[in-house]
Amino acid sequence: MSPADPPPSPEPENPLWQQEAREQFPIITAHPELAYLDSAATSQKPRAVLEAVQTYLMTSNANAGRGTYPWANRTTELVEATRERVKEFLHDPEPVRSGVHFTSGTTEGLRTVARDWLVPYLSDGDEILVPYADHRAHLDPWIEARRLLAERGVQVRVQALPYQAGSGDYDHLALARAVGPRTRFVAATHVHHVYGGDMNVHRIREAVGPEVAICLDAAQSVGHLPVHLDDPSLDVDFVVFSGHKAMALPGSGAIWARNVRGPAFRPEGWQGTPNTAGIVSLRAALDWLDTIGPERVAHWTTTLTTRFTDRLARLGPYEIVGCQASLSADSALSVEQRRRGIITFRHRDIPSDDLGFILFSHGFMVRADNLCQAGSDARDASVRVSLHVYNTVEEIDRLLAVLASLA
Repeated sequence: MSPADPPPSPEPENPLWQQEAREQFPIITAHPELAYLDSAATSQKPRAVLEAVQTYLMTSNANAGRGTYPWANRTTELVEATRERVKEFLHDPEPVRSGVHFTSGTTEGLRTVARDWLVPYLSDGDEILVPYADHRAHLDPWIEARRLLAERGVQVRVQALPYQAGSGDYDHLALARAVGPRTRFVAATHVHHVYGGDMNVHRIREAVGPEVAICLDAAQSVGHLPVHLDDPSLDVDFVVFSGHKAMALPGSGAIWARNVRGPAFRPEGWQGTPNTAGIVSLRAALDWLDTIGPERVAHWTTTLTTRFTDRLARLGPYEIVGCQASLSADSALSVEQRRRGIITFRHRDIPSDDLGFILFSHGFMVRADNLCQAGSDARDASVRVSLHVYNTVEEIDRLLAVLASLA
């Protein structure tokens, strides 16, 4: 869908493909009285993923890269095939050049990039730009890298990525002005875990120029919307994501490295036993998502999001955080600039943690705290509703009815 296309309008009922997709989640269908609205924290798992893991554990469970018998060989083949599957899913334009390293999730992945690639890469006087208002896991590793370098006598300047006032998006004009001759690295988020918007990362490469390495936190995009690394505007050097947010098991994730700017990415130290069951689940999850269609998933969650924000914005006691121009159904913003299945809000009079308990008493499972946002504390607590393909129009309308009763 191009930026010129009109935004999706709320659909009156759940289409057949979505109903069929929802039926493939055993935990969802087993609890029709509950609405799971916390997919930004972790997604639920379709039957195909659960069955793939069970089959692997019951038929060929072994260690990878350490044996010559059939089960070990089969496990090694599965691990290597999943590396290629990740590249394919991300539409890697040069899979021979790039690499994939498996991790326990985005947090470990970002720290690995910081310790094993960024620290050896930087020299005294270099500069990096990092996000001070995104997920804390996307700030702490770069601050830690500065500390490790300082212990070696290497002084590196850390600048804050500039943000637009009110919207929470990056300020790309200010970013271009912040880049200097010693800027070596930028850390950016693809979809913000609080504001829910695509952070317009396609503008970052233009802002920073062709030589600066970019690490993309894709925890809220991979598995939620199409990620096309063959698009020149998404010319990034690292994509880090969590499998558990993309239909795979907890403890799974990956670093994709383009290996173009700076040294090739090779994690240091002895590589121990990989999470083979998690890796198997990741491959099955990517297969399942491709069968459903990431474009269709993204369209559905954006449709539900627009339905929710359009009506919640009319209820006086609620403040929806982030870009206000994307709230209404008739907003002129393109699909790419709308919220991607994440809506965060506060009630004027009811504390957010209390509101979270109230909503669960009505069958809604939401996140209610400061959402691990860097620089925030308990005073910044809010309620986050995050959606995926298994959520329905009926769930959104029931939630709105409860929130209206509290207005």
